[in-house]
Amino acid sequence: MKHRFGPLILALATALAASASAQAADFRVTVEPSFPRGQAAEVYQPLLDYLGQATGHRFELHVPSNYHALWREIRIDSAVDFAFEEAHFTDYRAKRTGFTPLVRTIEPTRFSLIAMPHVADEGANGLIGHRVVSMPAPSLGSAVLGEVYPNPIAQPEIESSAASWRDGVEMVFADEAEAAMVPNYIADLYPNLLPISESRAFPGRAFSAAPMVPEDVRAAVREALLALDQQDELYTLLAELGISGFVDAEPGEYDGNDEMLRGFFGFKAAPVAYDAGN
Repeated sequence: MKHRFGPLILALATALAASASAQAADFRVTVEPSFPRGQAAEVYQPLLDYLGQATGHRFELHVPSNYHALWREIRIDSAVDFAFEEAHFTDYRAKRTGFTPLVRTIEPTRFSLIAMPHVADEGANGLIGHRVVSMPAPSLGSAVLGEVYPNPIAQPEIESSAASWRDGVEMVFADEAEAAMVPNYIADLYPNLLPISESRAFPGRAFSAAPMVPEDVRAAVREALLALDQQDELYTLLAELGISGFVDAEPGEYDGNDEMLRGFFGFKAAPVAYDAGN
C-alpha cells in the first residue's frame, strides 16, 4: 500500500504546486522617476513585495530613466500592467490607452513654489530671470510652473537638473537656485522656506491598471492597497511618499487633468467618443 500510493501522492502534490505556480502571474508596475533609480527601488520594492504577498502574484518595478522617457512610454503605450502616477498622466492614460484608476492617495496633490524669505518677499515676478529648479518636464511640477509663468519672455531660468523633489530644495539651500517647485508634502518639511505660489488641488496620485489586467487581479490589488495603511512595516514607505494611505478612485474625477500636458511635445487629443464616467 505504501509503495502503491506514494508515487500517486507525490504526483498529486506536484500537480497542485504546478497549478498554483500557473495561477501566479508577473505584472510590471511603472512609477514616476521622482527618485534616482537606486533610491526608487529602495522606496517601492517593499510595496511590490507587499502586493505579492497579498495577491499571490509577482510585481516587477519599472522606473523610466527620466520624465522625458516616461512621457514617451506613455505616448507609445509601452507594455506595463500598472502605473502609479500624478493626475495628468493618469487621465492621459485613461483616455488614450484604456487604463483604469483603481485607487488614489488620500491626500490631494498640490505644488508650491518656495524660496528663502527675502526672495519670497519679491513675489513671482521677482524670480523672472533668476534660477528656479523643478523636476523635468512633463512632471506635474513643471506643468504647474508653466501656469505660473505663461509668458515665454518673462520667465525664470528654469533648472531641471534635480534628481528628486527633495534635491530641488537642497539646491536652494546650496545657493544653486533661488526657488524650487515641489509638492506640498516636501514643502511642509521646510518651514524656513516660504511659498511664493501654490497650485490648485489635483486628485491624488492614482494606481491604475492596464486594460489587459484580469478583473480578479485588479480587485486583489485594489483591496491590498486600500489596506496598506494597516501595515505597520510599510510606514516608512507611506512617509517617503508623503501619504497616509489610499481610497477608491471615483469614475471621472481625473477628467480634464490631461490638459496639463497639452503644451508638451507629442500631446494627442483624446478620442471624441471617450466617456470620463466609465
